[in-house]
Parts: sequence; C-alpha cells; structure tokens
Amino acid sequence: MPKVLFGLLYHIWFYALMLLSIIGLFLPLFWTSRKVESFPKFYRFARLWAAWILNGMGLIRKVTYEERIPWDRPYIVVANHSSELDVMMSYRIVKSPTVFIGKAELARIPLFGFFFRRSSILVDRNSLASKRQVMEKAARRLERGSGLCIYPEGGIPKDATVLLAPFKNGAFKLAIESGTPILPITFANNRAHFPDFFHGGRPGLLRAHVHAPIEVSGIPLAEQDALSDRVYALLLNQLKAFGRTE
Repeated sequence: MPKVLFGLLYHIWFYALMLLSIIGLFLPLFWTSRKVESFPKFYRFARLWAAWILNGMGLIRKVTYEERIPWDRPYIVVANHSSELDVMMSYRIVKSPTVFIGKAELARIPLFGFFFRRSSILVDRNSLASKRQVMEKAARRLERGSGLCIYPEGGIPKDATVLLAPFKNGAFKLAIESGTPILPITFANNRAHFPDFFHGGRPGLLRAHVHAPIEVSGIPLAEQDALSDRVYALLLNQLKAFGRTE
C-alpha cells in the first residue's frame, strides 16, 4: 500500500511539474513554435523543459554511447517505448533538432497539447489517411533539415512483460527514401521508474544506450523489412543485456 500511494503522489508530482515548467517557459516556447523556421530554437527550450522534469523528479541519467555521435546532422531516432519518460529522455539525449511523431490523443492534454500540436507531427492510428499525411509531413521536415523521433512499436505495450513489441515500418521507409541515417536508442528501465498511473514509480537512475548510427545510403526500399529486423534485434539484445545487469 505505501508503494502504491507513493506512486500515485509521484505521478501527481510529475503532472504538476509539467504544468509548472511549461508555464515557466511559456513565452519562449510560444514564440519559437510559431514558425517552422524557428524550430531549432524551440528545440533548445524543449530540451531545457525535459531537464526540469527529470531533475524535479529526482531521476539521474546514465547514458552510454557506442561511438561519438556527430550532432551537426539530422537522424531518424528509433527507440523502444515503455514509459512517458521516453520523450523527456529522448529530448535530453538527442542534441540535433528533432521532430517527434506521436499519437493525436496527446494533443488533448491541457497546455502540453497546445505545444505538442505546434511542434510535433500527430498521427491518428485508426485513420489510414492520417498515416499517409504523417509520412508526407515527416518527409517535408526531413527536407528542412530536422530529424525525426519515432517509437516504432506504435505505442507503449499494455503488457509490462513484453520486452519489445513488433515494429511498424514507417521509420525505416522514411530513412531509406530520404537517405537519413537511423540512430537507435535503447532505454533500460524507464518503465520501472515511471509505469502506468496505478503501478508505482520512484526516483533513481535511468539508463540508456545510444547505438552507432546506421547509414542507409544504397539500401533499396525493398529491404526496409530487413532494416527493421536489424534494428529490432539491436534493441532487443541491448534490453536483454540491461536485464542481466539489473
């Protein structure tokens, strides 16, 4: 019972922090989210917002890198998705301006949804037309020099025992068509520190591993499934490695 109660209070504190931090950064976030051309400036403030949230929740980050990442170029960031913390962690890890692709329901969250609509690409997972539009919008943002962050599982798996759900291929199709390298990231324990509302939560150490970028130049579109399988295996093996050190 104390664990559940603390988890509930921890979640309430998380949402309070989101509200307070957005209010504190409202003017710069609003000003820099007015035009697509201002997105790099918006992204810098969004990274600051993410730091406020994580620090305020007492979450320390330990990130390992397979190799040095040049942040002067865009990437299609592909990561596992198990917690609301994934977005904040992605903002902190990825330094080059990156547009998030997320479910349309997030736009309904008060205040947060306002900026999410202005800075991200929304997808209605029940609409084929929406999915096509997302691909078109994503391609245009890549042409403008922004990266993309996509969680290819398509959402947070409801079953907490699922280590990594099957991937959807949109990220890999975009990468091949645009020639943008893929940057895989594996989050070790975000769900353990911030699961669903009624399942606890606690401060502590968040761990992540940034894999080497995968160049896609020369890969034919017909091999997008093979590319997806390659990245899936990469993340799954890293999750298993993290599990052996827990």
